[in-house]
Amino acid sequence: MPLRVQLIAKTDFIAPPDIDWSTDADGGPALVEFAGRACYQSWSKPNPRTATNESYLRHVIEVGHLSVLEHASATFYITGISRSCTHELIRHRHFSYSQLSQRFVPEDDSNVVLPPAVEDDPELVALVRKATDASRAAYVELLEKLESTLADVPNAVLRRKQARQAARSVLPNATETRIVVTGNYRAWRHFIAMRASEHADVEIRRLAIACLRQLADLAPSIFGDFDIATLADGTEVAISPLVYEG
Repeated sequence: MPLRVQLIAKTDFIAPPDIDWSTDADGGPALVEFAGRACYQSWSKPNPRTATNESYLRHVIEVGHLSVLEHASATFYITGISRSCTHELIRHRHFSYSQLSQRFVPEDDSNVVLPPAVEDDPELVALVRKATDASRAAYVELLEKLESTLADVPNAVLRRKQARQAARSVLPNATETRIVVTGNYRAWRHFIAMRASEHADVEIRRLAIACLRQLADLAPSIFGDFDIATLADGTEVAISPLVYEG
């Protein structure tokens, strides 16, 4: 099941008509610049070295005035991601999440996300498939027996929910899930710095790189300092000299 990351929402910016100021950007980057200039009322752009949006935001990031990055946000719909990966993802508490519910959505025909370490080895793939198939078979059997056991519960929706919430305990971490993630620019920079590192698990690293590519297109003045490189094993990492938060 391939990873898919779709940008589904982004910040818009409406300049106040009573402020005599303009910029060469729009959307989130324009909002971040506006927020920064609002702190000092520097609408006239007195410093020529920070007169453009790109140069202004570069300076903001260099000096660590990162709170202004929190005004702009981006939202992704992520599919083809494993439950084990989202267990790591949701530890980033500055994001907002809405994830597929295993209590309401049946998982009897759910997809499996192979761990990157086994993808290129047919024998290991077969072992993973065998294990996940067995888990799914146990899930289906449990679900049937639980629905029979709970037959006296008059509310059909509640009955199915109670059965699924118990049966899901045997589903593997490799089960595919789907999740909507919203984060401000500062949170996204932190996520990328932490998870696009060679020290991160490969699956979440792939996610971080996929998000970075779209964020760099959306707001190059905010995310363009990250460089993507390929390691000897073929996996990718992203590094920035301007990351100060760990």
